Amino acid sequence: MQILNTKQTIDFMSKRKLALILSAILMVLSIVSLATRGLNLGIDFTGGTLVEVGYSESADLSVIRSALSDGGFEGAAVQHFGTSQDVLIRLSPEQSAGTADISSRVFTALEGSGDQLELRRVEFVGPQIGDELTEDGGLAMLAALFGILIYVYFRFEIRFSVGAVIALVHDVVITMGIFSIFQFAFDLSVLAAVLAVIGYSLNDTIVVYDRIRENFRKMRKGTSIDILNRSITQTLARTLVTSLTTLLVLLALFVFGGEIIHGFSQALIIGVLVGTYSSVYIASSAILMLGVSKADLMPVEKEGADLDSAP
Repeated sequence: MQILNTKQTIDFMSKRKLALILSAILMVLSIVSLATRGLNLGIDFTGGTLVEVGYSESADLSVIRSALSDGGFEGAAVQHFGTSQDVLIRLSPEQSAGTADISSRVFTALEGSGDQLELRRVEFVGPQIGDELTEDGGLAMLAALFGILIYVYFRFEIRFSVGAVIALVHDVVITMGIFSIFQFAFDLSVLAAVLAVIGYSLNDTIVVYDRIRENFRKMRKGTSIDILNRSITQTLARTLVTSLTTLLVLLALFVFGGEIIHGFSQALIIGVLVGTYSSVYIASSAILMLGVSKADLMPVEKEGADLDSAP
């Protein structure tokens, strides 16, 4: 790729302090919300009962919710599953604990909500399984971050490794914080989306880091800030095209994919936006604050290399 001249370079780093202040505010709000309000955990984590019901015609979710409420299932989560004729009902542990005849109770409550009602399946998730999923999900996230720390360390340099993990923690905390602040449902599909955000954001960060390392070795003049600005500018087109095409797909899933993948696509949309921003400002600002310089990235010359090249 042709190197852009100085006039074409965008001065991203001049706004890094504002970006860091914005990120600090979002991080604090997210952490406070996660600590005080927590996440609106779905049945996968809390336990409870999942009921799948089929109707001969399009089902009205408001009528189903009203029928369940009258039948003693107050606050049950109801959503379409695949088509408008298929309905998925999630009951909390308090509503389903100790009820061996849960299927007949739900069927009785829903008899007046539509024609030719078919009860397809009833699945119970115990609280112990929910606790295990919560623990395993957290461990999976920590393992992913630790693996990334090691990978970036061997590929680049320790300060790049720390900078990448800082950016990823930033993305994960803010994404989960938004789910906590607005109390969006958080289930296994959303957890999978958060892990996918880690991979997506890392990919963007590695592209920027690779160009920064290359420019540190090639550019004879310029400060570290100049090199970072040049590198981000050169990769900006690739970053924007990747993010925009990804967002188009995710928006299509969010709008047309149905409620079953609503949370998954929602988490990825938030994560892609936050990840794109962090690749430009947080990851680059982190290595700048950690004091990376040209000397750290110059290839190590082997002892006696001059003698080996002599005729």
